[in-house]
Amino acid sequence: MCDACVINSVKQKMLSRRDFFKATAVGTGAAAAATLTGTMPAMAQTPATITDMTHELHQTFPTWGGGEQFSAEKVFDFAKDGFNLFELRVNEHTGTHVDAPLHFSADGQSVAEIPVANLVAPLCIIDIKAKAAEDPDARVTPDDIKAWIATNGDIPKGACVAMNSGWDAYANSYKFRNAGDGGVMHFPGFHLEAARMLMEEADVVGLAVDSLSLDYGKSMDFAVHYAWLPTNRWGLECIANIDALPAAGATLIVGAPKHRGGTGGPARVMAMV
Repeated sequence: MCDACVINSVKQKMLSRRDFFKATAVGTGAAAAATLTGTMPAMAQTPATITDMTHELHQTFPTWGGGEQFSAEKVFDFAKDGFNLFELRVNEHTGTHVDAPLHFSADGQSVAEIPVANLVAPLCIIDIKAKAAEDPDARVTPDDIKAWIATNGDIPKGACVAMNSGWDAYANSYKFRNAGDGGVMHFPGFHLEAARMLMEEADVVGLAVDSLSLDYGKSMDFAVHYAWLPTNRWGLECIANIDALPAAGATLIVGAPKHRGGTGGPARVMAMV
């Protein structure tokens, strides 16, 4: 089939699909709403601003293993074909992304199975920039959580607790991985006891970090991942612009992907204040 025929066929299909969706939108909208919605969590407050917490994904974005995990091949070009289209290759755990429970468990929720109501959450930000500047192996500890509570009050039900280590400033440099002798990385994360405290003493749905991993860089046992994710809680890694947000009062929105059986995936993450 000639290129022109292919283009015309694609255009006709697009028009047919558009007419079909117009005709069926009213009839199916109510049913979809009934099956795809969840109880809306209370927002921290009526929002006035929105912050993008997502790094731009590109071919050389730093990865945990050090290799390339994202590529885009252009298969249609506007000048030649009348439209642009890229074919993507991406590792689920690349750039700003979600860790689904299935990532570190045998039968936890896939990324498609995370309840949508759990993807909108009050955001609690624990600032450890000062100690991370002195020690790249710094971690969020139970004492950091207690200090946050003493200043801001109890952690809200259904919250996401996020680490602000200042590490997102290094996202496009070698220091994001900060690999030393023997390839061991050095960047901040959560302490296992902090994760346990949030599981046992607070109704928290997610953890978030501005570094490459929920576990700090030199971890070899992924203790936080193995403790946190199998309880059907999720994680966010490589979040951006967290320093622009208050310690309390923001509402997080996680635009998680929804591919069947997925262990995670790149996400568009936003916070409203």
